[in-house]
Amino acid sequence: MNTFAILAIYRYEMNRLGRTLMQSVISPVVSTSLYFIVFGAAIGARMDTGTGIPYGGFITPGLIMLALITQCIQSGQTAIYFPKFTGTIYEILSAPVALTEILIGYVGAAATKGMIVGLIILATSAFFVDVRVDHPVMMVFFMMLTAVTFSLAGFLIGIWAKNFEQLSLVPMLVVPPLTFLGGTFYSIKALPPFWQLVSHFNPVFYLVSGFRWSFFSQADVNPMISLAMVALFLGLCLLIAAWIFRTGYKLKS
Repeated sequence: MNTFAILAIYRYEMNRLGRTLMQSVISPVVSTSLYFIVFGAAIGARMDTGTGIPYGGFITPGLIMLALITQCIQSGQTAIYFPKFTGTIYEILSAPVALTEILIGYVGAAATKGMIVGLIILATSAFFVDVRVDHPVMMVFFMMLTAVTFSLAGFLIGIWAKNFEQLSLVPMLVVPPLTFLGGTFYSIKALPPFWQLVSHFNPVFYLVSGFRWSFFSQADVNPMISLAMVALFLGLCLLIAAWIFRTGYKLKS
């Protein structure tokens, strides 16, 4: 394992975070703060979650997970797509660096960026709502597992995408519906039985539910099931990555 190459890719991507601070950190934090102001303060005071948790605090885990997933996918896919687009990927491919080492470097950096954004939003939420964390270790573990999973998913999207339209397909058309219909702003217990059943086929539902449990010890589904679903999705992404590399796929346009 060429750890020097992995660290070089990781450091380069993390340095890029400083150059794109407005887009990578400030923008998602401001957007999420608006959710807290509108839903947490203005609307939340008039809403009952049915769980005994104030609405502003109830939506906090979902909003953090929404920002985390979005940031990880965007960071993972752009990290590998733009070197393909500009042609600089050939500099990496000509170096003695294995594809798995490229993957670890890029995915690790994307996951770190997502974690940074998630933790900043968690700290920001304290200015708008009352938030408690009953299980901080599980909260961090959920964040890390989710960050790695969706960073890897974003990396695979970046490999697959041939143009900017394909690159924006999943973040714009797939992720928002899954997150908004995954219990971010409500408990699925408030839904009719049919839609409760449908929600169980939404993978983001398990992420939000398990992450919310780490805050308030309440969830729509057993947190161990949530962990298992995240691990299953991560395993699926790893299988896809292994298949791509074994078939001799080259990281080039």
